[in-house]
Amino acid sequence: MKPPSTASATVTRQQHLDLYYFMKLNRMLEEAMVNLFRQNKIVGGLYSSLGQEAVSVGTAYALEKRDWLAPMIRNIGALLVKGVRPRDIMTQHMAKFGSPTKGKDGTSHFGDLEKLHIVSPISMLGDLIPVMAGVAMAGRYLGQNIVAMTWIGDGGSSTGVFHEGLNLAAVQKAPLVLVLENNQWAYSTPVQKQVPLANLADRAKAYGIGSYVVDGNDASAVYTTARQAVARCRRGDGPILIEAKTMRMKGHAQHDAAEYVPREMVEYWKARDPITRYEKFLMDEKLLNVKAKAEIESRISKQIEEDREFAESSPPPPPELAEQGVYCDGCHTIEARWERSKKEVTPPKSSVVPVWHVRNFDEAQAAAALDLAAETAAGNGARPALDVTTMPQAQTLERPRTEKIAATKSDRASQVPSARANKHKGRR
Repeated sequence: MKPPSTASATVTRQQHLDLYYFMKLNRMLEEAMVNLFRQNKIVGGLYSSLGQEAVSVGTAYALEKRDWLAPMIRNIGALLVKGVRPRDIMTQHMAKFGSPTKGKDGTSHFGDLEKLHIVSPISMLGDLIPVMAGVAMAGRYLGQNIVAMTWIGDGGSSTGVFHEGLNLAAVQKAPLVLVLENNQWAYSTPVQKQVPLANLADRAKAYGIGSYVVDGNDASAVYTTARQAVARCRRGDGPILIEAKTMRMKGHAQHDAAEYVPREMVEYWKARDPITRYEKFLMDEKLLNVKAKAEIESRISKQIEEDREFAESSPPPPPELAEQGVYCDGCHTIEARWERSKKEVTPPKSSVVPVWHVRNFDEAQAAAALDLAAETAAGNGARPALDVTTMPQAQTLERPRTEKIAATKSDRASQVPSARANKHKGRR
């Protein structure tokens, strides 16, 4: 599906400036963290999102406060949009006691379930997809009308759990937006060596769900596309897959020089830098001028400097913390936040008859087809081979009906026959 036209989409001046601010904050924060890493003050891995800021910021900005997201390692921009402070990200990577995980993790594995609705990243690629499908389904069950969002890379889209999770979301029509960041490289493997597809969004077709392909270096296009996807999910259309075509401008992490990437490819994407492009767009549209740009950069520099000083002066975790928080023993209460009456999802209002019905299925004809196949194979001792062309095809599966079903002979004949019933019937 084509993304909505950015020319026709209504985006206010403030929204444009917000997108620009968060992208600049994303980049300038990471630049400060690279310096900390080179000074050995960051103890864990550092994964750059240089060149991909528009994807994280543009998609997360389309969510509402009530919605949930689960970031990956290059989605710092999404965290900032959701309300995470730069100091929280710096102290987290420096394993300081004042970090979200109290210094127990030196990378991006943290979340905020209570206030910001952020699920912590999972290192096993793709595993966040079924988790966030579950979050989306739970929100619908509780009447919260939320949308869940998570991200995956081109390499991660080749994992089994990517397909399992997407299939689950599709079958359940979960309000999930899955953003596939096609940044051309799965560590050192180019995307064309992973998948024989021009568009990874075509994978959505296998699950009967909608998809978009968008220029991941065009902040306006990313935002308007994500906004439409979120709206579709919220009204009950099921999950949406967005493929954002972009480029990872650094190696997999700070230790990776990415010498395997052709220099001409780097130069091609460097000329399409998302922040430079967006600055030009804002200038051309008279939404930003040199003075306003300088004020935004000054504001961000001041904030990052203050948070960097806070992070560096923060103490490390005390030794006794190592044995705390390993198991939850009544330390907090977990309970559902209902936003609709429980009577809507409990008997008798939600009662259904636990019987599936299949249209146009003739039990006698099916048994005859089985007997015919067995007789055909009996002469040579081969295992019976079913001739599916003689068997009636199951059509639309209907969900259980809420009204009481009389146990009549005609009703029993319309139900799906069990294997045992077929076996005994063949002997009569």
